[in-house]
Amino acid sequence: MSIIYVLIPIAIILVALAIVIFFWAVKSNQFEDLDRQGYNILFDDDLPPEEKKLAEQRRINQERKDAGD
Repeated sequence: MSIIYVLIPIAIILVALAIVIFFWAVKSNQFEDLDRQGYNILFDDDLPPEEKKLAEQRRINQERKDAGD
């Protein structure tokens, strides 16, 4: 029964810590742009210029091939 005297304050401290971290995250705009990271994988912005040119050429060639079929 005496363990409750230890567990209840620990639980209260953990809940208070979670609330503080949540409000810090909201205040520092951590939840402002949730979609950007999901869309980053779709863009080739991180490629070097040479690879961007090759990707563009491949896209153009694929469009020509699809238009010809």
